[in-house]
Parts: sequence; C-alpha cells; structure tokens
Amino acid sequence: MIKGIIFDLDGTLLNTLNDLADSTNYVLRSNNMKERTVDEVRRFVGNGIPTLMKRAAGDGTDENTLKKITDEMLLYYKDHARNKTAPYDGIPELIRELNAMGIKTAVVTNKAENAAKILCDSMFGNVFTAVIGDNGVSPLKPAPDNVLRAIDKMQLKKENILYVGDSDVDMETAKNAELISVGVLWGFRDRETLEKAGADHIIEKPLELLSLL
Repeated sequence: MIKGIIFDLDGTLLNTLNDLADSTNYVLRSNNMKERTVDEVRRFVGNGIPTLMKRAAGDGTDENTLKKITDEMLLYYKDHARNKTAPYDGIPELIRELNAMGIKTAVVTNKAENAAKILCDSMFGNVFTAVIGDNGVSPLKPAPDNVLRAIDKMQLKKENILYVGDSDVDMETAKNAELISVGVLWGFRDRETLEKAGADHIIEKPLELLSLL
C-alpha cells in the first residue's frame, strides 16, 4: 500500500524552465558568453546549478570562470526564481487530493535547498513533510542520500513510497534508493528517455498518479 510520495521539483511539480533559462542567459550575457536557447537549457538541467552552468558555458571553460558564473547564477536566480515559475496544470489539485487522502509527500531536488523551500512554500504552502535540496554537503541525485533523508523524515518503509520525477536522473535516483519510480511526461524529458532509464510507470497527466496508489 502506498503511504508516501517523494517528488522531484523542477519539471515535475513546477515549470521552472523559463526562469532558469532567463537567469542562465543573464549570467552568460554579463560575461560575454554565448547565450542558450530555452530548449538547450531544458537539456542542461537536472543535475544542479553548477552542472547547468558548466553545460551552458561549453567545453573548454576554465574552472575559475565556471566558479564565477555559477556563483553569479546562484545569486541572480535566487531573486528571479518566481518571475515565470508556476505549478504544472493539475499539480495543485493532485497535492490537495493526496493531502486529503492522508498520503505523506516530500520533495527532493538538486536545486539549492533554500530556493527549493521558498518555492514550495510560496506555491503550495506548508504541505510537505520535507523539502530537501542541495545543501553543499550531501551528494546530489542520482545519489540516493537525500531521498533516504526524506524517507527518514516521512517515517515510512521504502515499499510504501513512490518516487516521481521527469528525468533519467530521477529514474536512476529511484533505483539507487530502491523505490518504485514514476516518470512524468509534462516535464523536461520525453518518454523514450524515461523508458531507457527504467521507469516503472509513466504518466501523462498529474491526476493519473492517483490510479497507482
């Protein structure tokens, strides 16, 4: 019986792509570097801001420059993370229904933890048992460490939890944490990517998740 669900954030609960692309391009432009399309940024996200900026900067960018633009991105994005970001259609209804059913929910993301908490609180209120992100200490997804921290806070057994995400990184994370994985098609990756990554289930709309409970 499913008693808890752990969600990814970007591309799963929230459409953050335009704010991420705008912030990335602001930093690139400020450093006289080539800007990226929204579709390119879509492919770059999933492994945290440092990896996003490394991919956006391109091969051959020296470490000092990467550190500089990453620090600038973290600072700029913090103040611009809610310009265009919003929950995907059907997500608020899903969260409300899960809450009414007594299903515990948590968020595990590679986004900076403070930013993740601010976004979750402003978009959903205080509904999640835990919101865990990049704290500069724990390994990021696909390492299972932060998912295991969430499970501990939820006080549930692994067999009673689903892990829901939109990317190959998320499917690998679920495997590493020994959880049933659910891939979603409204986010940043396509069905083929999720299937190749070994998704146990794939859904097209948020409320379809209820049928898996």
